[in-house]
Amino acid sequence: MKPAPFVHHSPRTLDEAVAALAEVGHDGKVLAGGQSLIPVLNMRLAQPAHLVDINRVAGLDTVTVTDTHVRVGATVRHAELEKHDEAYAVLPLLRQALLCVAHPAIRNRGTTVGSIAHADAAGEMPSVLVLTDGVVEVVGPRGRREVPASAFFEGPLQTVLEADELVEAVRFARFPNGTRTAFLESARRSGDYAVAGVGVAVDVSTDSGKPVVTGARAAYVSVTDVPVVVDLTEAVAGKPSSSSWAGVDELVQASIAPEADIHASSEYRRMLAAELTRRALTQATTGGTA
Repeated sequence: MKPAPFVHHSPRTLDEAVAALAEVGHDGKVLAGGQSLIPVLNMRLAQPAHLVDINRVAGLDTVTVTDTHVRVGATVRHAELEKHDEAYAVLPLLRQALLCVAHPAIRNRGTTVGSIAHADAAGEMPSVLVLTDGVVEVVGPRGRREVPASAFFEGPLQTVLEADELVEAVRFARFPNGTRTAFLESARRSGDYAVAGVGVAVDVSTDSGKPVVTGARAAYVSVTDVPVVVDLTEAVAGKPSSSSWAGVDELVQASIAPEADIHASSEYRRMLAAELTRRALTQATTGGTA
């Protein structure tokens, strides 16, 4: 199938993009990478009368690394961020997660900000944003506002964005020194949506020359309606990196409520999420494969 007819808008400035969205309102959609939007249009699950294409808007294609965050503009492709060495050096979790996003061809065109704005529960980057206590920079006809990641997602494919607003950039906050990360997921085939996935951030200190975990948290893919952070500290604190992580399974399974579908039962997803969490904790603390 092909999309229903629509009017294509190609603004050259952010002000022009905002003005176009303000004019078309609920009849408009923002187009950046299009890797989520175009399939929806082709299947006619959505039929907007207007597409506001922001690919030619100057200034949205940059990655900026500061002492506190990594800022990613709205038209930065997954592949660009994945290969950004400065971003990887200060926040390895970005590359760890991006390598799990679909196929290279998708990452070459799809945008990290677009994935977050799409708010798919099976998307990797929304979970990374909440795990890093990120911020969404929103712009609209009423001006700019910043929305904490924890308040941005309202449900599957639902955010706090108004119809005449767009996401200019997102900021992934940098972790404190000593934080180690990992991102793992399980899919039926390489590049498929994950049956379950997890990103972890583990705080490690040294006790008598040996690494000891002082805290940990995780965010999940495909097992929660909106990305949430689960505090794992009570199950892992004080344990060496070689621990078997006893107690993690119970904590994880009590914190998520996955739905069943044709790919997996809710019980299997819950079990898989717990198993992936233990593997990710091991990978993060040892630096090896789980």
